[in-house]
Amino acid sequence: MFSFFDTLVDSTASPPGEPPSGLRRFYWHFIRQAKGLFAALFMLGFALAVVDAVVPYLIGRLVSILSSVPRERVFDAAGHLLLIMATIVLVVRPLGTILFRLLVNHSIAVSFTTLIHWQNYWHVVRQPLAFFHDDFAGRLASRVTQTGRPLRDTIVSLVRAVWQILIFGATAIGLLGTQDIRLAAPMMAWFLFYGALLAYTLPKVQVRSRETSEMRSAITGKIVDTFTNMMTVKLFGRRSDDDTYMRDGFQRFQAAFARQQRLNTVYVFCLVCLNAILLATTGGIGVWLFSLGRVDAGTLTTAVLLTTQIIAMSNWVAFEISGIFENIGVVQEGMKTIAQPLSQLDRPDARPLAAPHGEIRFEDLHFHYTQPHRVVDGLSLTVGAGEKVGLVGRSGAGKSTLVNLLLRFYEPQSGRILIDGQDIAGVTEETLRARIALVAQDSSLLHRSIGENILYARHDADDEMMRDAARKAQADGFIDRLVDSKGRQGFEAFVGERGVKLSGGQRQRIAIARVILKDAPILLLDEATSSLDSQVEAAIQDALSDLMRGKTVIAIAHRLSTLQLMDRLVVMDGGRIVDQGSHAELLDRGGLYAELWAHQSGGFIVPQRPQGSRKR
Repeated sequence: MFSFFDTLVDSTASPPGEPPSGLRRFYWHFIRQAKGLFAALFMLGFALAVVDAVVPYLIGRLVSILSSVPRERVFDAAGHLLLIMATIVLVVRPLGTILFRLLVNHSIAVSFTTLIHWQNYWHVVRQPLAFFHDDFAGRLASRVTQTGRPLRDTIVSLVRAVWQILIFGATAIGLLGTQDIRLAAPMMAWFLFYGALLAYTLPKVQVRSRETSEMRSAITGKIVDTFTNMMTVKLFGRRSDDDTYMRDGFQRFQAAFARQQRLNTVYVFCLVCLNAILLATTGGIGVWLFSLGRVDAGTLTTAVLLTTQIIAMSNWVAFEISGIFENIGVVQEGMKTIAQPLSQLDRPDARPLAAPHGEIRFEDLHFHYTQPHRVVDGLSLTVGAGEKVGLVGRSGAGKSTLVNLLLRFYEPQSGRILIDGQDIAGVTEETLRARIALVAQDSSLLHRSIGENILYARHDADDEMMRDAARKAQADGFIDRLVDSKGRQGFEAFVGERGVKLSGGQRQRIAIARVILKDAPILLLDEATSSLDSQVEAAIQDALSDLMRGKTVIAIAHRLSTLQLMDRLVVMDGGRIVDQGSHAELLDRGGLYAELWAHQSGGFIVPQRPQGSRKR
């Protein structure tokens, strides 16, 4: 039975489109994927509310019968009524409640919530790289994983509380009105004032709930940022400053939460006063009508029972409504991340990239991150199939940006990039990156086993291929000695977040093993050996030579050992190509390359000169 309700919703279904930015449309984006389930929930809520209102009415009818017939005739007069009440109390209401809880606890709380989490992740992970550079990783993760529960709880609370009290109230007013309209008047007035109270307070609750959620998300992001960079925090020993920084975040959260709770307290106070007036007026009018002989004891009992039940429900609804708007605030805050439209999408007519040769052409490329500074300014360059080209230049010359544009992490403002004559803007992103391998200066690893990190490069590789790649990358020696905190050894050992349990050189060798396994026709090296000591670097040069054989290579490097492997060096400055040739030719010509090389013997490049003093 549980399995049936757990699987009513396909929790990992592909999303029907991008999450919209409007709040109502954002809710409907998910609700429509299980609209039959929520329709059943509303019908059940309707039925349960009517049953709850009918039971006090039946009790009142029973009181009328008991007060008007001799004791020996009670079962004859009230037998059918007792049978109806027993059926409702023992069968109808328990079955309805159990079915309601099965839908809520399993189909919605389990499957539907997982669907929201999955589709949130599915959408956000497809955002471009720049999207993740603009925010805390912790805050992004918090918004993705914490939006499902409040979105679900909002809908369930609307059905369980708001919908049911409306149906209960309408049924109660109808039942009392058939006896005497004056008995129903206090309840009708109560609903009017209750609606006015909600109309006044709830918009303010929504705003303050959103502010609280934003402060909570911000402090979560700060905490994750601190924990992620714990070595820096420990290294500089600024505990007092860090405490002040975090204390400010917690105080902002406290102030926002306090404003929200003050409004909630005022709302509850007004509701308590309304409830007291409702009970007093209903009881007073009921007794007065009873004294006039207009209603009997059963009707008075029904009126008092329905009133006390409305009061009990209103206190519960007050709590639920407060939760509803707190949840809406969380959802609105999460929408800032989740409801962002995807950029850099594949074109509708995008086709797979065919790269049998691997020739790369940059044609009149212009790119800037922010105006007016251009990082790449009218650059044109052809890298022949199988050619090995090294990019050199000062920091900020545009070398890494050129690599990022080739990988389509960013789109150029003008110009184009072609691989074997195909504009990469018109090919699918996945096939483009499947044919390009990158070893970056700081290669981060997934918090998984070493084996999983290497196999991440190629889904069809087996363990033997993985181990062979590790041997070629000179990584098998240290891998065999690794043991993690849970006793997993060798290729089964976990590397920690971003590979923090490994040294920089070890991480780099794992990254190189991953690229060896990928075996893509185009290879990008961005300071690929910068984290290796001289002995390990010398040992790995053979592996890099083998890796580069037959491939088109673009390498960003300052170290002679890597540059000597290149067929041609391209010198960049200010986003343009200012010179190119072999290492010896560039040194003979002097110019910028010779100037840079003179300062590289110590392992660094001089800072960028002001524009007016640059040599030409």
